[in-house]
Amino acid sequence: MPPVAPRRLRAPPSDLSKHLGDLLDRQDQTDVAFDVRGEVFRAHKAVLATRSPVFMAELYGGMKEKVMECIAIDDIQPVVFSALVGFIYTDVLVLPGDLLEGDDDDYKEMVRHLLEAADRYGMERLKLMCESILCRNLDGSTVETTLALADQHYCTALKDVCLQFMSLGLQG
Repeated sequence: MPPVAPRRLRAPPSDLSKHLGDLLDRQDQTDVAFDVRGEVFRAHKAVLATRSPVFMAELYGGMKEKVMECIAIDDIQPVVFSALVGFIYTDVLVLPGDLLEGDDDDYKEMVRHLLEAADRYGMERLKLMCESILCRNLDGSTVETTLALADQHYCTALKDVCLQFMSLGLQG
């Protein structure tokens, strides 16, 4: 009898993001809370710290947030913080259902705020995803605001796209 060739088994796709997303949904097992403009978000220090160097410093370093039961954040909108934390857990950018990509000004504004939050918390992948969305949705009414944002948050590719957009507009 000839030798049997080993079967190639295929591993199923990763479901880590689903499991971590489920963990976020289980609020009874959290160990840190954030009061974001009056809305409370509960999370897990280890997950936040693993994904964000800023959360690592805040939650495990010498900063005062390490010992606080509820950390106040007043300079981020709750919907933006929710999207940030959701991304931290799942590595998927999910925006509220009423914000659809396209010409909607609220959508673009949300992405701009999310880019700022991503930069603030050292979430480079999320920051690049936001840059890409803003590049695709650039128009004459948002180019100046987007250029200022790109310059402030060191978004080189987005800045280049804005400058190119502006130079084409000036030529026409």
